[in-house]
Amino acid sequence: MVNKEVKKEIIEKHKMHDKDTGSSKVQIALLTENINRLTGHFQQHKKDHHSRRGLLVMVGKRRRHLDYLKKVNNKEYQSVLQELGIRK
Repeated sequence: MVNKEVKKEIIEKHKMHDKDTGSSKVQIALLTENINRLTGHFQQHKKDHHSRRGLLVMVGKRRRHLDYLKKVNNKEYQSVLQELGIRK
């Protein structure tokens, strides 16, 4: 999990308006940060299968958010992929 300071920075960077904390863009950015941290964890702890399931759940959730964003606003979808370095 990301700590409060990192989470606040991510929200500030990706928000669409002042009170935005739950838009798809923000949620994708937060999930990406969590996924990147867990990926580093698995390089050291190869047999941690319980946390690996949580990682797969997060990847699926991010995928659904990305699919929604692509359907609603393709231009924003492309910018999010580029900003976060997500390959599609």
